[in-house]
Amino acid sequence: MALKFDTRFDPAYGKGVTVAPDVLRITAKNPSPFTFHGTNSYIVGCETLAVIDPGPDDEAHLRTLLEAIGTRPVSHIFVSHTHRDHSPLAARLKQHTGAAVLAEGRHRPARPLRTGEVNPLDASADTDFVPDIALPDDMVIDGDGWAIRTVLTPGHTANHAAFALEGTGILFSADHVMAWATTIVAPPDGAMADYMTSLDRLIERDDRLLLPGHGGPVTEPRSFMRGLKTHRKMRERAILERINNGDRTIKDMVEAIYRDTDPRLHDAAGLSVLAHLDDLVARGLVHSDGAPAIGGIYSPAT
Repeated sequence: MALKFDTRFDPAYGKGVTVAPDVLRITAKNPSPFTFHGTNSYIVGCETLAVIDPGPDDEAHLRTLLEAIGTRPVSHIFVSHTHRDHSPLAARLKQHTGAAVLAEGRHRPARPLRTGEVNPLDASADTDFVPDIALPDDMVIDGDGWAIRTVLTPGHTANHAAFALEGTGILFSADHVMAWATTIVAPPDGAMADYMTSLDRLIERDDRLLLPGHGGPVTEPRSFMRGLKTHRKMRERAILERINNGDRTIKDMVEAIYRDTDPRLHDAAGLSVLAHLDDLVARGLVHSDGAPAIGGIYSPAT
């Protein structure tokens, strides 16, 4: 299947949108090239509620969430990962509701920083976040009329998790799968090998609807995710082709491979290329002058 992105989306700022029975989506007004129209928070349940991804520390978004919650109790706050557009509001929402905060764990890189390397995503990491309950893979949390299963999906971050709403075929896919764009996989926060393994895991599931952290739903999950996998494999082949044709730096590869991409996204594209190169060097398909790094020199494997 050819990969087709769906950019149709009305964020409906300041109000909730029903996207499934007993599932309300509220979009924070934090649009950017990386967040699309903003971060989606979800309220699950009818009487006692769960909140998935409370979002950025934004007063207006907190007010909208609290208005949608009303007088109903909130028992659990689920956090998919610790980027500042998803997790910071959990602490304030907990103060208002008394709900337990659940996530895979604290923020951590997928691999250690290498000599001379600076983490370009430090500003986006919510290093203050500490969950009340650390979620292992496949753990089911039973609520009032709902049950949510943890599906660990490292790749975008080391601690990324998706959440399956049991018995519905709905998966809250956060930033792992989104209808509007591919996921940023940027070392050292993320890892391409982990991302691809997680993608295969979701393809093997039978979910009928994915509700992502940004943009609208993915209505044909398996075929769309197969398209994402094909896209990543094509990107890998493009990188190998550029190296075989003489490109030696990530900058040169980005200028060729992403020539039709918004230049504001070229730094992020460079990190995505680095993620592929991390994997390609580990598999012995590319040679690097030392550990793969954004400023490294790359050549065909001998």
